[in-house]
Amino acid sequence: MEKAKRVVAIELDARMIEILNDRFNLYKNFEVINNDVLKVNLNDLIKEQKEKYNIDKVKIVANLPYYITTPIIMKLLEDRLNIESITVMVQKEVAKRLTAIPGDRESGAITYSVNYYATQEEIIEVSKDSFIPAPEVDSEVIKLTLRDKPEIELKDEELFFKIIKAGFMQRRKTLINGLSNSGIVNKDKIREILVDLGIDVNIRGENLGMQEFANIANKISI
Repeated sequence: MEKAKRVVAIELDARMIEILNDRFNLYKNFEVINNDVLKVNLNDLIKEQKEKYNIDKVKIVANLPYYITTPIIMKLLEDRLNIESITVMVQKEVAKRLTAIPGDRESGAITYSVNYYATQEEIIEVSKDSFIPAPEVDSEVIKLTLRDKPEIELKDEELFFKIIKAGFMQRRKTLINGLSNSGIVNKDKIREILVDLGIDVNIRGENLGMQEFANIANKISI
């Protein structure tokens, strides 16, 4: 049996619903849901669509509102959806952070989170002049392909992300100060761990790679 192809759009702006339905009313495989994507149980929605319409592969494609890009991206990743990839258009500056290599100058805490769940790829930059009215910033389309499993092994996933967040909350401070100020571990303990791992005790969190953060987290959780 041939697998079905469907498009399910989630749109919060009620003014757009009529426009979308009118634009795509001839397509029987199109459905629009008037809701906030952050409030939708996407796992249930995907499961329902796959079972009802004999769907095999699911991909998410979206033009994300700039002001809630991070919460939406993290929801899509943390919910561990049964999907292949996420292709989205976001603010160019955010795109660079989402697709950066952990430890690079452009990386941020979310870089590590995204890299944990997916591989990242820059697709195309989109000039602000491509829109009417033109926004104040340029955009970029990026693609996140979900990993079958993370490349690093963790004893405590929650602790791993807490350590990364603490390491970036006070970027100008050393990792030792960042972790001790957050209450995750005292200075003597984290200093001992860094020395044991061969990591500079004066290093900042932004200069660590994924595996180094994983090693630290695994040592703390012992």
